[in-house]
Amino acid sequence: MSRGFLLVLSGPSGTGKGTVSKALLNKRTDIVFSVSATTRRPRPGELNGENYYFVDEEKFCEMVNSKEFLEYAHVHSNYYGTPKEFVFDEIEKGEIVLLEIDVQGALQVKKNYKEAVFIFLLPPTMDELRNRIVKRGTETQEDINRRFENAFKELDFVGEYDFFVVNDKVEDAVKDIEAIIRSEKLRVKRHKDIKDRVLLQGGK
Repeated sequence: MSRGFLLVLSGPSGTGKGTVSKALLNKRTDIVFSVSATTRRPRPGELNGENYYFVDEEKFCEMVNSKEFLEYAHVHSNYYGTPKEFVFDEIEKGEIVLLEIDVQGALQVKKNYKEAVFIFLLPPTMDELRNRIVKRGTETQEDINRRFENAFKELDFVGEYDFFVVNDKVEDAVKDIEAIIRSEKLRVKRHKDIKDRVLLQGGK
C-alpha cells in the first residue's frame, strides 16, 4: 500500500475554501479532512470537532508548547493550528488528508513538511472576493476591510504554491482539484516499488 499525502488548500479569506472543501469531500471517499484548532468563536452552524476544535488561548498555548501543531498562526486576531498527529497517522494509512488553511499557515507547513501538495485558491476577481466576504454576514465592517486588505498581500505568495485553482464555479474548482489529485497519485516518487510490481505481473 502506498502512503497517502497532505493536500493543502489555501488562499485569501472569501475565496470559498470551505465551500470547495465541503464539495470535494462530499464527492470523494478517499479524502480525510484535517480539523484545525482555533481560538476564533464558532460561526452559526459550525460544530466543535467537525469544522474546528474551538479552544481558548490558554489551551492553544499549551498545545504550542507541547509541539502538537504542524503549523500555527495568528490571523485576523485569532490563533489557528493544525494538530500534526492526526495528519501523519492518516498519511501512513494511505489516506489523502485535506488541510484547508490560510496563506500564513500554508507557508509554515511548506517550511516544516515539504512533501505536501499546495493549491492556491483564487477568486475570479477581487470585487467578487469582497462581495463574498460581505455576503457571509459574519464579520463587522472593520473585519471585512481587514480581510480584504490582507487578501491583496496574500496574493503575493501565489508563487510559493504548486498549483492554482480559480473558484468561479464550485463544481469547476472541484474538477480542477480532482485533476491535481489524479496526477499526484501517479507521481513516481509515491510508488518507489512500481518497477517490481510490474515485473511481478509477468515480466522478466
